[in-house]
Amino acid sequence: MKRSSRPPVLEPRPSPRRRALSEEERALWDNVAKQVKPLRKSRVAKAPAAPRGEPSPTLPSARPAPPARPVAAAPVPRVAKPSVPPLAPIGKRERAKLSRGRSEIEARLDLHGMTQTRAHHALTGFLHRAQHDGLTFVLVITGKGRSGGESGVLRRQVPEWLSLPEFRAFVVGFEEAHIGHGGEGALYVRIRRARV
Repeated sequence: MKRSSRPPVLEPRPSPRRRALSEEERALWDNVAKQVKPLRKSRVAKAPAAPRGEPSPTLPSARPAPPARPVAAAPVPRVAKPSVPPLAPIGKRERAKLSRGRSEIEARLDLHGMTQTRAHHALTGFLHRAQHDGLTFVLVITGKGRSGGESGVLRRQVPEWLSLPEFRAFVVGFEEAHIGHGGEGALYVRIRRARV
């Protein structure tokens, strides 16, 4: 057998770095691109999209693209609710200023003699008004409620209510008041600033 003196003819291969997207890949990319929000509008420059019927200006692919299959819609991401801010204890300095009268208690709410339902509504309204008025520290008086050696219902319930997510929009933190302001039967409450 005689060998040919001519070198074999090789077909040009498309560059592995750039290849044409298939219709399925382009549809998937378009779907993803619709869901992305730009960080800054001033920096984002939209590249002109090639019409779907025309091939992209890159090198032609070596083999024909498979027939397009319908692309399932990507799941819509859930919008996360803003997280509830955590409670923070009132600092030692602030507590000392309150107990010595150097910081002013700007409002008081006395819950003595109220039912739990009425006290809950009164507390919600009071904290909402305090935040609206731009107050910083308020005093909530629950009473000691000792009858037969047990502590009162409101004395137990109010700290639990203040720890609930519904109250965290109004409350930064709370602590038992100084004996001069009611001691075990009252709470210093720091009000969260209203978001503008």
